[in-house]
Amino acid sequence: MVSKDEKLDILNEKLKVYEARLARAMMGYRGVVHESAVSEIKHDKVMVLKAMVGDLKEQIDKMKKVEIDME
Repeated sequence: MVSKDEKLDILNEKLKVYEARLARAMMGYRGVVHESAVSEIKHDKVMVLKAMVGDLKEQIDKMKKVEIDME
C-alpha cells in the first residue's frame, strides 16, 4: 500500500512531467488557425495537457488540505 507522502511524491513527479510537456507544446502555439488540421490537433493537445496539469494540481492541493486538517 502506498502512503500519503509517497502518493504526494508521485503526483508531484507527474506534475513536473506534464508541465514540461505543456511548456514544449506551447512553443510556437498561437491558438487555432482555422482550416488547418495540424493547428487544431496542436490546440487539442495543449488543452488536454492544461487539463491534466490542472487536475494534478487539484489532487495535490486536496491531499495537502487533508494533511493539514488531520493535524
